[in-house]
Amino acid sequence: MDKTFKILDCTLRDGGYYTNWDFDKNLVKTYFSAFNNLPVDYLELGYRSNPMKNYLGEYFYCPQYVLEESKALSDKKLVIILNEKDVRAEHVPDLLGPCIGFITLVRIAIDPKNFKRALSLAEAVKKLGFEVGFNVMYMSAWESEKDFLSQIKEVDGIADYFYMVDSFGGVYPDDVRRTFDIVRNQTNTEIGFHGHNNLQLALINTLTAINCGANIVDATVTGMGRGAGNLQTELLLTALNAKEGLELDFNSLSRVVGPFAEMQKDYEWGTNLPYMVSGANSLPQKEVMSWVTKRFYSLNSIIRALSNQSKGLKDNIDLKNLNENKKYKSALIIGGGPTGKMHSKAIKEFIKNHEELCVIHVSSKNAQEYKDVKNLQIHCLAGNEGHRLEESYENINIKDKLVILPPYPRTMGTYIPKSLEPVAFQLKDISFTDKYYESVTSLAIETALHLGVENFYFAGYDGYNEDIKPQELELFNENEYIIESLKKNSNLSVSSITPTLYESLESKSVFSLI
Repeated sequence: MDKTFKILDCTLRDGGYYTNWDFDKNLVKTYFSAFNNLPVDYLELGYRSNPMKNYLGEYFYCPQYVLEESKALSDKKLVIILNEKDVRAEHVPDLLGPCIGFITLVRIAIDPKNFKRALSLAEAVKKLGFEVGFNVMYMSAWESEKDFLSQIKEVDGIADYFYMVDSFGGVYPDDVRRTFDIVRNQTNTEIGFHGHNNLQLALINTLTAINCGANIVDATVTGMGRGAGNLQTELLLTALNAKEGLELDFNSLSRVVGPFAEMQKDYEWGTNLPYMVSGANSLPQKEVMSWVTKRFYSLNSIIRALSNQSKGLKDNIDLKNLNENKKYKSALIIGGGPTGKMHSKAIKEFIKNHEELCVIHVSSKNAQEYKDVKNLQIHCLAGNEGHRLEESYENINIKDKLVILPPYPRTMGTYIPKSLEPVAFQLKDISFTDKYYESVTSLAIETALHLGVENFYFAGYDGYNEDIKPQELELFNENEYIIESLKKNSNLSVSSITPTLYESLESKSVFSLI
């Protein structure tokens, strides 16, 4: 087969949304080595970016040594991408100067609303001698962007490729054909297609784009990419081999697929019901990816949130704000770690010795152990905890209990076990930290502060040993940040009375306190 179109693999760039743009060195070597024997024309390394606040890894910045090492390992044309919202024409010499001689194609990720502004950025890139790709996002919403559609013709002479990007993963083959015709009638620039796989249509949409005359298409190994991910490179190549006779070295293909398939077991990219709903309704993947990968939320709560978004609805229940007059000197915040159950007998003795202490549960995992405690018990119902709490108790006695929810409106909507509705309240706001407002830990701490607590005791905040999964690491770091935010108030005492790996918690022994 004489391939009339080009294939671009963007695994390291798009897959970075799962690894924070850090990849094992041996994996990268395997990747380049295998692709040297595969009929793929371009490999996209990652971003070149101005400094950002949070940690973002090697392939988000692609320092010069990465460019040099990649060029030495690969005989393909190499690509980097710029995020237009963060980069201006004046940044181009510093960002792209080091890329000269190593990078062939510079792509620009563009919101159609900023299309006009992106033209000047593209002109600055073009002046340095690079091929230029315009990756225009949100393809399924283009027909409502009349100004953008009238501006497409302005890419002639500036861009080498004009990409239709199915950001939401919700287009169908008819949409591809219709959009391709719109673009082709506006410009002579070569057209590309980048498909997401929310509805499992990335392959047919890509093949449709090729049949329409697309000049370049994207894929990633195992479909690794933001949210539901992309068309699998191995699937596209296998389909072209079977149907079009594309020569293919299956040994090399297998060699690169293997390690990424192993990684997929940990990160679990690929479509699922929430991604399907977001794709079908053209909803952004960023939030959905966060909800799915963190595991705080049930599929039902995610679907409810997406349904509300698609209908423009806010949360379903606006509760009374917490207005508890009684104050408490101390609070015991009980997490879901094994020590919350293992040491429950000693912890209950500790509670019995502290009358001016309220007990705040951030997880239903250990709540049953403390059902007979007489002190005020508060259950935090962020995320999916309402359903989990209901499953943990056959009958919940509401005496000396409160249920606290995040401020209204809540991202996930609201579910409260019916028996607890009379004692359910919401916080007016969460003010002690600048992020993670719907974390159960944030909710527990803000509740305790509202009750006047000065001594914060934690139990069942074990942390994670060995073989920590990415989602667990993210939760661990999130809790560290939240507790550090609490400690900025120097008048407070903050400690764990069970073993903990959280450095932000001073370690004490419950046995020394009883």
